[in-house]
Amino acid sequence: MIKQTSKPFDLLLGRKTYEIFAAHWPYVNANQDPFAAKLNNAKKYVASKTMTKLDWNNSELINGDVPERIKRIKEQDGPEIQVHGSSNLVQTLLKYDLVEELWLKIFPITLSTGKRLFAEGTIPAGFKLLESRISPSGVIIANYERAGEIKVGSLGLEKPSEAELDRRKTVKGRWVK
Repeated sequence: MIKQTSKPFDLLLGRKTYEIFAAHWPYVNANQDPFAAKLNNAKKYVASKTMTKLDWNNSELINGDVPERIKRIKEQDGPEIQVHGSSNLVQTLLKYDLVEELWLKIFPITLSTGKRLFAEGTIPAGFKLLESRISPSGVIIANYERAGEIKVGSLGLEKPSEAELDRRKTVKGRWVK
């Protein structure tokens, strides 16, 4: 997180993450936790259909056509825009091809069904791994940048084997009625 927040940034947050952060970070002593100062001083754009008032300093509400508003924000001069948490908002960003870079943190736990990062509606997109690390506690940190369209390939043989041709006949027999 130190590296991710080392240069100036604005935050783009969904309602739930904003409410969690706004109930915590403004009350943390910035002299004891420099991360608090960074979050508190950052410009915060908040996407919400239900909120009407934002109490955390330097926060701006985004409602209405959220993807179009985010496109306009990205076109402005300013620091990098980061999204922390905000899984529903991330789904919207992916759906409208508004993601330039992904910083994924994969924790070695399972918590039940959870939410899918790449859910229905996500457009196909290629990403290139820029950097990856593993923390002492086993968290995988992977940084990807947008790399254009998906490049597909095949592991199939140029000429299918007899076993593959037999498999195809069996599969076709199961599905053709």
